[in-house]
Amino acid sequence: MRHKVLVIAFTFFALFSNGLVSAQANEVPVITDAGPLAPIEFKGPGTRIHGTDVSRWQHPNGKLIDFKKKRAAGINFVMIKGSDTRDEADALARKWLKIDREAAQAAGIYTGFYHYAILPNVPTKTLVIKDAEAQAQKVLWRIASIGGLTEKDLPIALDLENRCVQYRSNKSCSKYASQSTVTTWAETFLREIYEKTGRKPILYSYSNFLESSMKRSKELAQYPLWIAQYGLDPAVPTNHPGMKNTGCYVHSWTAANCKAQWTMWQYSSCGIAPKYGVPGSRLDLNVFRGSHEAFAALRKGTWIPEPADFMPVGEPSFMTVKSATFSNTNRPLVVDVDVARPTLEPVVTGSVKFVQDPLNPMKVSLKQSAVRATSGSWTLSVAGIPAGTWSGMIEYFDNSDTHATSSQPITFTIEQALTTPTPKPTKKPVAKPAKDGCRGQIKN
Repeated sequence: MRHKVLVIAFTFFALFSNGLVSAQANEVPVITDAGPLAPIEFKGPGTRIHGTDVSRWQHPNGKLIDFKKKRAAGINFVMIKGSDTRDEADALARKWLKIDREAAQAAGIYTGFYHYAILPNVPTKTLVIKDAEAQAQKVLWRIASIGGLTEKDLPIALDLENRCVQYRSNKSCSKYASQSTVTTWAETFLREIYEKTGRKPILYSYSNFLESSMKRSKELAQYPLWIAQYGLDPAVPTNHPGMKNTGCYVHSWTAANCKAQWTMWQYSSCGIAPKYGVPGSRLDLNVFRGSHEAFAALRKGTWIPEPADFMPVGEPSFMTVKSATFSNTNRPLVVDVDVARPTLEPVVTGSVKFVQDPLNPMKVSLKQSAVRATSGSWTLSVAGIPAGTWSGMIEYFDNSDTHATSSQPITFTIEQALTTPTPKPTKKPVAKPAKDGCRGQIKN
C-alpha cells in the first residue's frame, strides 16, 4: 500500500453575493489516490469556481485538448461525456473518456462524467424501469473501466433533455414519453448509480424540460441539479437560472422563493474554445454554486470497482424473434427482436441485422434499419427484397465485444407486387438563412 501525504494549506475569505458564499483560496485539496491537484480558484463569472464540459465534438479531426492551457485559464473542473444510449455515439465517447480524464487530472483539473440518455418506447412501467437499470449498468461498466471514482472526480451526471421515443423518416418526433415515464426512468437510473457508487449523481437538463416533461418528485430533488440556461451573465449578482420572463418554472428543484436550487450552471455554449486549449471555436462553460468546501463535499468518497463490476467480454446472448411481417415487394420485411443476457436482463449494447443465405443470395442491395425500442429490443426493417422464397439469419452483433453474437434462422416468401409505387417528386432544397447560434450568449 502506498503511503499518502495529505497537505492542506489555504487562506480564505468569504464574500456574500446573491445569497451565496464565495471564496478566494490557495487550497491544496485533500485527495486519496495520488498527489494534490492545482488549488481551487474562484475565477469564473460571479467569483465562482469555473468549469467546462467536453465530448467528441471538442476533438475535431482527432485533435487533443490542451488541458494545461485550460487550467491556466482558470478552469477547475471538466465534465466529460462518458457514455451514450446510442451505440455509435457511445463508441466515440468511450474513445476519448480515458484520454481526457488522464490529461485533465494531470493538468490539475477535477473531472466528472455524463451519460446522454435516450428514453425507451415501451408500454409499461416495468419495462421503463428495466431500461433505466440497463443504461445505468452501461454507465457503471464504463466508469469501472477507468478505475472507478476517486476524490479527483465529481459524481456521475445524467444528461436528460430529450423525451422523443419515436421519429418519423424526416427526423421529426412522432411520439413522446409521458411525464410519468420520464420521471420513473430518471428516478430509477439515478437510484441505481447512487446505490452502487455511494455518490449522489447529478441531473443535467434545462428548466422547460424539467417543468413540462417531468413530474415533481421529492426523490429527484435530493440529487444535485446541473442546469442549462444561456443569455444570462453569472457575473451579474441578480441573475440566476430557472426564471421565466414572468413567474418561475415549477419543478422538483424549485424553491419557495421561485429560484431553482442548482449546483452547476451551464451558462453558455459559446465559450471561446482556443482560450481554454480546445480545438474549434465553441465550448460549453459552467460555474459551480458555493464554496470550496461544498465543492469538496461533492467529491467526497471513492468507488473502487470489484471484478464483477467490469464490463464482460463476449458474454453469451440469447435471441428471441417475437414477430416477423412480410408480404410483397412494395413492403419491407419487419422483424421484432429481443436479446437477453444469461441473467435474462436485456443486453446493454449492440444491434441486429438480416444476413442473407450465402447458398441462395438475393443479388440485390438491401436497405436495413434497426430501431431501438428499449435496451435489448429492436424493430428491424429490411427493404428491397425481390419476389421469391428466401432464407437467412436475424443476427445480433455487438461491436464493443461486450456480448457475444447470437442469431435465429428465418424463412419468408415475398410476392411480386401488382403495382410499382410511384416515386415522390424530388424537392429542390431551399437555402435557409444563416443562423447565429451564439446570438445573445455569453462569450467568455
